[in-house]
Amino acid sequence: MGPELISIIVLAIMFVIATWRDVNMGLLGFIAAVGVGSLVLGQKINESLAGFPVDLFLILVGLTYLFGFAQNNGSIEVIVNWCVRLVRGRMELLPWAFFGLTAVMMGFGALAVVGIVTPLALTVARRHGINQFMMGLMVAHGAVAGAFSPISVYGIFINGYLDSAGFPPAPLTLFLMPLAFNTIFAAIIYALLRNRPGLRVEGDAGSDLTGVPGSGPGTRIQAGGTIVDVKTRVTGTQVLTLLGLGAMVLSVLVFGLNLGVVTLVISVILAIIDPAAGKAALSKVSWPIVVLVTGVLTYIVVLQSAGAVEWVSGGISAVGIPLLAALLLFYMAGLISALASSLAIIGVVMALALPFLQSGDVHVGGFIAALAISATIVDISPFSSNGAMLLANVEASIRDRYYKQLLAYAGFLCLVGPGLAWFVAAIPTWIGA
Repeated sequence: MGPELISIIVLAIMFVIATWRDVNMGLLGFIAAVGVGSLVLGQKINESLAGFPVDLFLILVGLTYLFGFAQNNGSIEVIVNWCVRLVRGRMELLPWAFFGLTAVMMGFGALAVVGIVTPLALTVARRHGINQFMMGLMVAHGAVAGAFSPISVYGIFINGYLDSAGFPPAPLTLFLMPLAFNTIFAAIIYALLRNRPGLRVEGDAGSDLTGVPGSGPGTRIQAGGTIVDVKTRVTGTQVLTLLGLGAMVLSVLVFGLNLGVVTLVISVILAIIDPAAGKAALSKVSWPIVVLVTGVLTYIVVLQSAGAVEWVSGGISAVGIPLLAALLLFYMAGLISALASSLAIIGVVMALALPFLQSGDVHVGGFIAALAISATIVDISPFSSNGAMLLANVEASIRDRYYKQLLAYAGFLCLVGPGLAWFVAAIPTWIGA
């Protein structure tokens, strides 16, 4: 049995143990990385753990730490009230407002937009009785909807790759097809879940907010209704926190600084100003999610080192029927992307897709757009950065159930997403080529 097959079997065993015995899969990931790396691949321990995603670790810790300050001192409530005022109390518009906001920001190149928007979106959902699962999915699909604009990292990368490989770039097709695909998914989710209560934290929706920082005496926000006599009074502590959040957005979106480092710097400054608040905010860091995501991704790097991806792609290349080979390629992109960086996977599968493009039997823009959809539609997975951001900002009391819902939805997308992309975008390319 080769190392590639062993690494895949170990991954399957990790899923079984994590589900059956409720063990944090991240812990299993660290153990598996060292075990497979040292016993099967002959790596040293530091080599087996070299795939630890330091950048994502800093983002998860920094964001949840910073928003811990905002949650504890009432700054989140202030922002929520501002958001609700913008839609004039029409709660049904809020999920679409966050979908659009995320799509636009992602389209302008803000890769960290899900981390920025998610804490606000889920807090809005909690406060106004909106289904939190639906809100999270709207944010995640919004991010993917805008991901392939001509000025986004994804769009620039793919169009540049096509150009370097001698194919004409297709910026409009690449942008509009994922946008339409994810908007339709968001519409279906909204229609199915908008009137369902979903997971709630006791006392959130429709509760009396008297005494909550940023709300006046007797203030009440009705679930599914309108805002009633909300008067926002911002305290000095909230001003500092809001300035910190504003600095975070500007630093990342305008100056392109690392989101994790920026949030940690701002959080430490706030902790120096108010040490007690710093200790309280640190308790809001979602350590179980940090362990879950970083552990799984560390093992995925070992799995790639074992040649699992090349082994699977080799099997696909051996298929003699082009349509079937394309379908398998799309599913490989989706399944692997659910456990790893979608941008990295797109690079791999595009290289594997070159024979299809060179054959002249497919429309380059449509085929690549379908491939991009397959590799990103599953970004809601709790093991991807977008899904991890959602889990990290969910209240601890409902996080386990939220995780299971995310995992089930990600599994559903892995089953149907690549197939739909293949049917909608890839098959017509053979018919019209």
